[in-house]
Amino acid sequence: MLDTPDAVMAALRENDARPYGRTRTVTAEELVDAAEQFEETGVRSMALLELMEAYEYDGERSKSPVVFARVLKLWDQDPDGFGEWARRQVFWRFKWVATALLDNPDVPLAAIRRWHTELRDRYRAAGFDLQPYYAQRYHLAAQTGVDVQDAYELWTARPRSELSDCHACETRARARHFVEAGDDERALEILAPVLDGRSGCEQEPYLSQAAALLPLLRRGRSDEARSAHLAGYRYARGKAAMLAAVGQHIEFCALSGNEPRGLELLAENRDLFAVTGEPGARLEFLTGVEVLIAALAGAGHGSLAVSGPAGTAWTVDTLLVHLRGEADALAARFDARNGTDAVGAARRARLAAAPLLAEPLALGVRATAAPELAPAPAVAPAARREVEPEPEDFTALVLRARELEVLGHPDSDRLWRRIAERAGAADFVHPDSAELGGEGRLLAELAEQRAHEALQRDDHAAGKAALLEAAELYERAGLPGAALMSRTRTLIVELGDVEGAVADWAALDAALAEAEDLRAAGRILDDDYLIVLQSRAYAAHHDLVEALPEPSGETVARFEAAVGGYRRAAVELGSARRAATSRQYTADAAARQGRLAEATAELREVLAQLDVAELPWHTPRVLGLLGQVLLQQGEPGQAVEVFHRALAEAVRWGEDSYPYAPTYMMLGHASVQVQDYGGAVRALSEAAARYDRQGAAAVEEAAQVRLQLADVLRGTGRAADAVAVLESVLDSSAGPSGELDVRMVAQARLDLARGLVDLDEHRDAAEEFLRLADLVADWEDQDTHTMVACEATLALARADRWDAAEAALGRARQAHGKAPKVDQLAATLRELAQLTMRSRGAEGLEAALALLAESDGLGEEAERAGQEYDDWYLQGGSHYERARCLAIADRHEEALAEVERAIAVYGRGGEPAGGPRSSGSPRPESLRTESLRSESLRAEAVRLAALIEGGDLGRPRAAVDRLTAGAARCEAAGLPEAAQVLAELRARFAAD
Repeated sequence: MLDTPDAVMAALRENDARPYGRTRTVTAEELVDAAEQFEETGVRSMALLELMEAYEYDGERSKSPVVFARVLKLWDQDPDGFGEWARRQVFWRFKWVATALLDNPDVPLAAIRRWHTELRDRYRAAGFDLQPYYAQRYHLAAQTGVDVQDAYELWTARPRSELSDCHACETRARARHFVEAGDDERALEILAPVLDGRSGCEQEPYLSQAAALLPLLRRGRSDEARSAHLAGYRYARGKAAMLAAVGQHIEFCALSGNEPRGLELLAENRDLFAVTGEPGARLEFLTGVEVLIAALAGAGHGSLAVSGPAGTAWTVDTLLVHLRGEADALAARFDARNGTDAVGAARRARLAAAPLLAEPLALGVRATAAPELAPAPAVAPAARREVEPEPEDFTALVLRARELEVLGHPDSDRLWRRIAERAGAADFVHPDSAELGGEGRLLAELAEQRAHEALQRDDHAAGKAALLEAAELYERAGLPGAALMSRTRTLIVELGDVEGAVADWAALDAALAEAEDLRAAGRILDDDYLIVLQSRAYAAHHDLVEALPEPSGETVARFEAAVGGYRRAAVELGSARRAATSRQYTADAAARQGRLAEATAELREVLAQLDVAELPWHTPRVLGLLGQVLLQQGEPGQAVEVFHRALAEAVRWGEDSYPYAPTYMMLGHASVQVQDYGGAVRALSEAAARYDRQGAAAVEEAAQVRLQLADVLRGTGRAADAVAVLESVLDSSAGPSGELDVRMVAQARLDLARGLVDLDEHRDAAEEFLRLADLVADWEDQDTHTMVACEATLALARADRWDAAEAALGRARQAHGKAPKVDQLAATLRELAQLTMRSRGAEGLEAALALLAESDGLGEEAERAGQEYDDWYLQGGSHYERARCLAIADRHEEALAEVERAIAVYGRGGEPAGGPRSSGSPRPESLRTESLRSESLRAEAVRLAALIEGGDLGRPRAAVDRLTAGAARCEAAGLPEAAQVLAELRARFAAD
């Protein structure tokens, strides 16, 4: 019941804790009505200020001036009735009203200027500096385009004052001035303190990240642009107060070659079309969306279904008409009000912008909207060589295509496609040419090309059928050698790709025998004969790989015979291409069996051989394999260089079938090992995008790469980026997690939950931990369940959901009973004790001590059961946390005694109180690490003891002595940073 002022104030405090949105806004409106029944200025003013705030952050800014008029009336009647916070807010929100008036084209320019004068006079009368007044004058000038530079200088020449906008928001406004002036470099320089986290507020750095997207792209800083998009959009998504920023993210997708991602963002934010309370922000949003939709229309996708305002089924064409109509009219209203064309000109400039990148920027997140739009992701830049000219004469065209095919030249495919087009024309007449051969041969060759294209897209059934068709046509044309070659290829097309496929060695042996007969009779071309031998070598290599790590002698002998025979024949017949392929089989087999030096030497010889033979288009795959071997050899620096060469050469020669995705993935791994984390992010993002292009066949590979990408991002302090990537793996609209292996889903959820913890989004983290706990609850391996339940407990406690935390802790205890994880559960209990004290203060001491006693009991029980655990760490940790809890409760003597026990346990360097440990003893090679760990913990315990002793108990001399000894011990142990911490604290006490 809201029948007393106190009840209304309590409801206001409760509403203030809610997230911004419709529920908070409606409640704020109801509370204003409830407050009106009382004569108390304090209650009524607080209710009105809460309603203003709700409007400000819920896309209803245009309603703020009316509310503030009521606030100002109360202020003028009874300023003493306003509390200290409310008094400051009255002056602060003059600026909110100024912004709301400027943002509404229906408010006359004269009214805006009158309000600026009112703000100036009120500030001056109250003794406030006028810097905020000059800021508002600049914002008006920026929108109208009149005297912009003068207004900017008048504003920025004055120092910041008490009522200036927050540093981050003011920084963004200054940066935007330079963006509009065409100076992206200066704008980004100004934005740096916000983008790097040194300055922020409720909506920052997220608004600045959106503002920086296109300047970053234009300056070639694509890695930073990717990060700003991933982190910034997560916050902006679906928020009415971030309407303009959402439009900027959609525009960024359009101009960075990520149209499918842009359509996905549009669908996620469809409800924002209904936000009409901020006309200026709405115009920004509509224009950003129009950039995307206009680009799609210009590319011929007018009939594509897209998301738009609710109640209508939209296509690109129909939505574009709607957007142009509304946004043009809205811009015209602003310009009519302002008496200039500045707003319309700015809108037209955005719509005229061309894509900023030659190739799409791989973002690392999966986008499933309109997959037919997704272009091939960008690859390593390389100069494309001149393509093979296309002869006009049909006979010359076919002859050249045959020559290139024997060489394995990538342009042969293009020439064969052109041959198919010309041969399929209604008026085509097959030339009468002995050199060209009969029409039957050409039809067989075209069938063989169809098989090649089918196999490239992993359609093995179609490929096999086309090869058999080609074989039959070759037979009819009197070419038994070519027919045998085509039939032999059908024996291997499914090996390694189709589950259950095995090599038919009887058929392969028969093919070899027939090939030898045909060769003796001169009825098989050299290259067709070599293809028969290569098919056998491929099958033998497949069998060897399948039999690893312990292949039988028969398998090894067959491999050596098949590959050796293939190589000898290739050398004898002068085919450098086929000889190189045979050596690749040998190198790959050596690498898989751990003979890495042999494999490296073999591959380097192959590269030299290809160079001498002038067959550079065959180097990408050799380089890719060499990079993989170098990575296995522990040479990541060389591997990075080789992978880049492989990708560049593949692009140069237009080899569409090259395995780009795995190569980028391995490049990412190598880049991590050389600590080139930016390169790793780029490579792994490209790998994920490449796997996405393969559709359902590579869903798990794409997800696995994204897990690796998220790990790199989180490990380099970019948790928000990592969370965005992981959400795209798990989100049913952006990553079909139902298609993934359950353990991969579990890993993604675990990583996501931990990333959310890093971002202090504990409520969402707890939900992910609980989902994960449900997922793994029935696994035979209950270790995972125990771990997840422990982490869920802490996340729930940090989110102040204590009942749920207790339930999760019960789950952890139960799982621990089935699969003990002593160290983790004990650590959870200790941290939960700390959180309890933080939440409840001294009143929580009894509960906290009970948790620590339970932690001790876990160690005792584990000791009796002979279970492995870090006993010294558990005991020392309990003493340390108990000391902290007692100190918070002002029981300082007991706290000092406890922390001294912790110092004693840690000081034994991992040896428990009862002597040398019998369970889980560290191995000799880890003793040094264990010793440093214990000494580091001991140093922290010494620090806490000194704080209690010198501060709480008033014994600074004893604290100085303790710290002196502790610092010396840290120096001797090789812990200079810990020694410095203790020395600085010692200096503080010595000075007191």
